[in-house]
Amino acid sequence: MDGMLKLFVSSCILMSMLLTSSAQSCSRYAFSSNRVFSSCNDLPYLNSFLHWNFNSSSSGVQIAYRHTGVTSSMWVAWAINLDSTGMVGSQALVAYRNPDGTIKAYTSSVDSYQTALSESNLSFPVSDLSATYSNSEMIIYATLELPNNSTTVNQVWQHGPLSATTNTPGVHAFSGPNVQSMGTLDLLSGRSATAPVGNSRTRNRNIHGVLNAVSWGILMPIGAIIARYMRVFKSADPAWFYLHVTCQSSAYIIGVAGWATGIKLGSESSGVQYTAHRAIGIVLFCLGTLQVFALLLRPKKDHKYRFYWDIYHHSVGYTVIILSIINIYKGFDILDPEKKWKRAYTGILVALALSAVFLEAFTWYIVLKRKKSARSGKMNGANGVNGHGAETPGTA
Repeated sequence: MDGMLKLFVSSCILMSMLLTSSAQSCSRYAFSSNRVFSSCNDLPYLNSFLHWNFNSSSSGVQIAYRHTGVTSSMWVAWAINLDSTGMVGSQALVAYRNPDGTIKAYTSSVDSYQTALSESNLSFPVSDLSATYSNSEMIIYATLELPNNSTTVNQVWQHGPLSATTNTPGVHAFSGPNVQSMGTLDLLSGRSATAPVGNSRTRNRNIHGVLNAVSWGILMPIGAIIARYMRVFKSADPAWFYLHVTCQSSAYIIGVAGWATGIKLGSESSGVQYTAHRAIGIVLFCLGTLQVFALLLRPKKDHKYRFYWDIYHHSVGYTVIILSIINIYKGFDILDPEKKWKRAYTGILVALALSAVFLEAFTWYIVLKRKKSARSGKMNGANGVNGHGAETPGTA
């Protein structure tokens, strides 16, 4: 009896597994509306499936895009990009659930990565557009008339949050499966291929972030620390100056490369976050360029204008460092990488700050001790710091 009971339980578990597997395979899915599609693909990301019927003589295609695991506070979309493989330029079918339970389905031509998926016409005709929502699954139905007898298309699929106040689509995540959900689809053979994880847009964003974090966010502060504290030690003169110039010049060159990639990325993006990030980046480039020219016009120490040049050089330099750090954190918010990268950069900043605090106290101790020695005659009225009088840390 126990053996039969165990056999029965095992059979139930196996049946459950088979049913679950069937539910997740597009080829075994049965539409409640009795619609039948001759081809389908299990899309590899975001719990999505695409079903279609393709008419090669007219380049018309009937599609059903299924997206499971959808809550009432999410939107879903499937799109074709006729010009490239990314999101910008794609022609999207969008659907979400209204607060009253009705389903809104519409078309949206995507023109930026910060799109609000506003309703607009597509570059090709769309008919019979509708959507259903049941058991946490959204299905979008439509008939598309593709131009130029297209048989292979670039597809993009996505999901994101709905605004709690306006119930309109918000910006989706920019990491993980959300940036991998794209690829090519052969409507005739049914073959599909996903885009590489490191697609060009994501790769360029990562390059931009790394270049700017290293240059403006790390090398610039290190160069400032070298100039402010190494100069106190007589044995470091004039090595500190050349180290400072080398560090800041390297930071500027690398930063210009990062700035250039940012300008290119900015031309493809919109939104408040991008606008502020781009504006600060342009200001940083201008101030950094002024610092380079200021170095060429640096007066000698005994020149009557040297005092004013020092004020300018220090104030602009510290402004660049502060703005750089602010903008790097804005970049983290936009790029949304794994948390470990933001934590690592924060750790570097904390280490630099602690080093600066220690060196500030230590160099002031040295300077004050030398001043006291000079007053007591122990230095015979000779030179103070660096042989130019008892200078305080940070003076040029």
